[in-house]
Amino acid sequence: MAKIVLHHVPESRSQRVLWLLHELGADFDVRVWPFDKTLRSDDFLALNPAGRVPALEMDGRSYWETGAIIEILCERFGHLGRMPGDAERADWLIWVHFSETISQHAAALTQSHVMLREDWMRSPVVMKLEAARVGKCFDAIEARLSGDWLLSEFSAADVAVGQAVVMARRFHRVGDRPKMAAWVARFEARSAFAASNDGAGLYGQDFYEVPDA
Repeated sequence: MAKIVLHHVPESRSQRVLWLLHELGADFDVRVWPFDKTLRSDDFLALNPAGRVPALEMDGRSYWETGAIIEILCERFGHLGRMPGDAERADWLIWVHFSETISQHAAALTQSHVMLREDWMRSPVVMKLEAARVGKCFDAIEARLSGDWLLSEFSAADVAVGQAVVMARRFHRVGDRPKMAAWVARFEARSAFAASNDGAGLYGQDFYEVPDA
């Protein structure tokens, strides 16, 4: 069987797939791409027609979209998911896909703070709104947590949401959310999380203040 290949940009959404592969103990290779126009090349578009990471080569084909990849990998390896019929299946799906809600707000803020290099290109009002929306997502996590993990045990939902939080906390601090702060500390202590943090990528600083409107 051919080895799995993850196509990856550090500090992007593909980080959650990299983390999950480490958690699953998969045998895989990583091809790192720069965050530039090469993602629009014919070679990459053959892997992901949207020109975005991640793309995952497995079984002689390419898979894309992080939520779909997470479901496919958990089914393939038989753990960290919740299969149909499991009492936690619906909640697992909700939280795996909620990660994309968080990521979308983080992506909008990344675009404004990092990619739009001139002040006149940015909207402070939009940036404040997006940062506040990240805060609402953090509130949802805080309200959810009653134990160590989002479900009864650690799962790919913690991977998906955790990686989204790692991106989003560059724009909104975890702050006075003690259950969320403890959850973040727990997942950051995992060896697979450490293994997936493979160097600098999109961000040049730890936190980006929202400018005055």
